[in-house]
Amino acid sequence: MILQPGTVAPDFSLRNQFGQAVSLSTFRGVTPVTLVFFPLAFSRTCQGELCELRDHPELFRATGTELLGISVDSKHALRAWGEEQSFDFPLLSDFWPHGEVARSYGAFLDEPGYAARATFMIGVDGVIRASFATGPGEPRSLEQYRAALEA
Repeated sequence: MILQPGTVAPDFSLRNQFGQAVSLSTFRGVTPVTLVFFPLAFSRTCQGELCELRDHPELFRATGTELLGISVDSKHALRAWGEEQSFDFPLLSDFWPHGEVARSYGAFLDEPGYAARATFMIGVDGVIRASFATGPGEPRSLEQYRAALEA
């Protein structure tokens, strides 16, 4: 079960697709954050979802929210995919320890070994304001993001 609203978001530090460290704590007191866990780069459903987010930046800009994508892929795979798809938001590698951050959010699927499609809207104070997830192969909709950002 994914973490629910009202829970303090677990801090983490992961490498982005360019090898730079990104820590959730650096956003606290500065800007809200949307964490988008996704199973795997280069997969059809994940690509469709993240391309839709790329194509609708106004959703996040309107609330000053930083968008961060997270998967168990290596930073190298995330960089290749990010460049291929022209993603303009950070893609973070939860590669090692394998899925540790996804686990801390209740979003890791043990059997396949990757993150579920789970999203967390985190306030400036570091508290989860909204969270939602979809089943295997089921994409998240822009309406789910709109509703969560309004919360």
